[in-house]
Amino acid sequence: MPRAERERQMMAVAEEIFADRGYLAASMDDIAERCGVSKPMIYEYFGSKEGLLVACIREARTELAKATTESVIGAQTPEEALRRGLVAFFEFTDTHRRAWSLMLRSEAAVAGPAAAAEIEAGRQEQVEIDMALFRAFLPETAEVDLEAAAQIVVGACERLSLWYVGRDDVTADQAADHLMLALWTGLSSLVRAGEPGAIPASGLR
Repeated sequence: MPRAERERQMMAVAEEIFADRGYLAASMDDIAERCGVSKPMIYEYFGSKEGLLVACIREARTELAKATTESVIGAQTPEEALRRGLVAFFEFTDTHRRAWSLMLRSEAAVAGPAAAAEIEAGRQEQVEIDMALFRAFLPETAEVDLEAAAQIVVGACERLSLWYVGRDDVTADQAADHLMLALWTGLSSLVRAGEPGAIPASGLR
């Protein structure tokens, strides 16, 4: 099996075991046995148990970034773009529940600083994606206002996702609607502030 394919197999198995048992209880012996490889081979590929966890988290955040970025292509208004991004986010958390659980579990901090840093990098990547989206529609808005809005959206998405993935009676569209209802009133003020003659949001402080 080519190395790249073998790595994907190892990460898929590890992701399942990490998500089901937790990082501390997950055994590298079990991961190796289920993959049909030796434990030394996993260490050769990923360096350590934490390195394997980091690889799983990095793969998940890459897929999430791709999904949310591609979802807003062709959006005509900031409201449409935001809602598309939210729907894509919740669809990802629903279809990648194991991967998403790795990005949220607080025990990643127990795994080591590299895992914790990778999770935080994923959050910051989403902040930067949101800032780029807002900037495209609101080029005159102060960077501090764009960043504050992006941080709020990412934090709200993360928290609501915990509620959303635990329910079978809420769709990704409905979860997005809940956030739009809570967030758009405030975010739309940035749109109005960007109109000619309006007072910038940063000028209200």
